[in-house]
Amino acid sequence: MPVPARTVNAKNIWVAAGDGDLDRVQVCLLGISPNQADENTYTPMHAAASYGHIDILEYLVSRGGDVNITDEDGETPIYTVESVEVAHWLIDHNARLDIRNSEGLRPDEHLAEEFPEVSAYLTTRLSPTSNDATAQATVTVPDSVSPTTSTTSPPSQYAQDQSANVLTSHLMEQVNGVMERAEAEGRDPEEELREVVGTTVLEGILRGVRLGQETSDEQQNSENASHGNGNGFGHGAGDEGGGKRKRTDEAR
Repeated sequence: MPVPARTVNAKNIWVAAGDGDLDRVQVCLLGISPNQADENTYTPMHAAASYGHIDILEYLVSRGGDVNITDEDGETPIYTVESVEVAHWLIDHNARLDIRNSEGLRPDEHLAEEFPEVSAYLTTRLSPTSNDATAQATVTVPDSVSPTTSTTSPPSQYAQDQSANVLTSHLMEQVNGVMERAEAEGRDPEEELREVVGTTVLEGILRGVRLGQETSDEQQNSENASHGNGNGFGHGAGDEGGGKRKRTDEAR
């Protein structure tokens, strides 16, 4: 769902929330609700969540913003997130994970294709007593596959190093942010730092699994290419799946 286009003279609240412009959001909220939807039923809460602006979310919630406000597709702000950090914040502020949109999908299911790490994190946060959570955690192994057979291969050292560098850089940015906020607010950052580290560890595990799967896929594709197939068609660029869906809110 697109964020409304910018006006010539000033940003509206939806654009300001998406841009992380807290000053402008504060001005706009003097005459509008943080849950106000535009013509596309997109709210400032959705915009801030989509672009990862936790400070904007904090301010909107302090002014009555609803973390479970829905748009015309029945989707709450957590359906728009692109990072585990933002998902974690929303859940800690009572975002629901058991709801379904107009397509019948929960947030974790909706995000599975484009943001698998976020989807996996949301799945871990589903209530263990939920039937949906139990079903999600159940893995069916085909009869042709031995339970002891690994379906992934270890990623290359280069891939592991690159992934570690990304995670380390991301962790340091988050830690610095926590420390700065804690100092400004005069509070102990220990609890928030623990959460940040825990989230980063989870991201590391998920990255490792994904890298291993990608390595296995590359090996399988290589073997298929070397052996060929009966109809003479290879795995060319035209055979790729639907591809990553373009974010509908990029037209800003």
